[in-house]
Order: sequence, then structure tokens, then C-alpha cells
Amino acid sequence: MTKRFEGQVATITGGSRGIGRAVAERLLSEGAHVAIWDLKDAESAAKELGENARGFAVDVSDEASVEAARDATEAAFGKIDILVTAAGITGPTHPVKGHEFAPWRQVIDIHLGGVFLCTRAVLDGMTARNYGRIITVASVAGKEGNPNSSSYSAAKSGIIGFTKSLGKELALTEVRANCFAPGLIKTPLMEQLPPEQVEFSLSRIPQGRFGTVEECAAMICFMASPECSFNSGSVFDMSGGRATY
Repeated sequence: MTKRFEGQVATITGGSRGIGRAVAERLLSEGAHVAIWDLKDAESAAKELGENARGFAVDVSDEASVEAARDATEAAFGKIDILVTAAGITGPTHPVKGHEFAPWRQVIDIHLGGVFLCTRAVLDGMTARNYGRIITVASVAGKEGNPNSSSYSAAKSGIIGFTKSLGKELALTEVRANCFAPGLIKTPLMEQLPPEQVEFSLSRIPQGRFGTVEECAAMICFMASPECSFNSGSVFDMSGGRATY
């Protein structure tokens, strides 16, 4: 399996850090070429990752920005075989009562809107070649809903529903769309959360620990591989036993 992605091109949103960065490193180690799409540090991250990586500054919530990144990636590498949508923010930690609409909508636009725009941008090429792997990154919060995190929970729930719909649309092709739903993973994104929110989430994990980005990369890379062939619109959990459905 050491070169199972040789000859393939992967695009990873939010790939300069956290889960996206770990996925990029693993894909590169297994022979892929990788495009990092990120709002910040995309080019510097790509330089650190080596000669088979390229970085493109992208606002995933902006249609023109996403389509320009798609065109630049295809100009650099010729195609996109794999899409991993790891870009995101936590947004405000606030109850619905008194919550302002603008920051709530921003979380929805980045997470759910970004997944839609990035997926739509790569679909024509994947369906024309009749091969592709789309891995959307949701969260256990999208299944259960976290208190004081309505925008994030709603966005992640929307990603799950979107991916289930897309998986059915693509089921008769060789393009697979599946969703990754992690629990609490030790990433820089966790630093945006209040300590009490982190402790609440940790208390719900039967294994009693955070997940690691390396564990996430292992599962996502299976989902991105040709071996993941009989799943369409599936949700792959990684939650230390928290999610059991």
C-alpha cells in the first residue's frame, strides 16, 4: 500500500494545518501529488511538504476563488482525483438566544457552502474521467448537536446530509463521496474553543482522550483510496466510542 496513490492528484482544503496537513503528508508519502487550498499559509505549507505539493490561496466560501483554484490546480497537475474538505472554523461559542446572525452565517458559508463549492468545482473532471474520491469532513457535532455551538453543529449536519445526497447521485459512477465525522481531535482549531467546551466534549468520549491527526489521516486515506469502492454517502466516525450510530 506504500504507493497506492501514485499518479493521483489530491486537493485538500485547509491543508496547511491540523487534519488537512496530516492527510497531505500521508498522501504524499504514498505517492500522490497534493494541492493545498487554504486562506492562509498555503504556499509556505506546500514548500515544507516538498516538490510534489503546490499551495493556492483560496477562500472556500467564495465561488470565484474556488473556481480559480481549481483551474490553477489542473494547470499545475492536469487533473484532480481526490478532494478532502478539511477547511473550517469553530465560530462563536454562544447560545442561540442573543446570537448575532452575521457570525452564524459565516460558519455556515465556510463549512457547508465551502463543501458545496469545492465539490461542484471538481465534479466535472471526475465524472468525465469516471473516477474520483470526495471526502467531506463533518463532525460528531453534526450528529448530536453541541450546546452553545449551533452554527457549527448545523453546518456539520448539513455536510452529512449533502454527502448522503451526493453519494446517491454518483452511485452508478466510479466517483465516490463519503463523509468523515471526527470527535474531539487535538488540532489548532481546538485552541479556538473555551476550555469548558473542550472539557464538555472530552467528558463524552468513552476512551477518555483526544484523537490524533495521524489517526484521522489513516481513515481518510482509506476513504480516498480505490479500496473504498462499495461506500456511497457513508459516514465514517472517529470519536473514541462517542458516536455509535
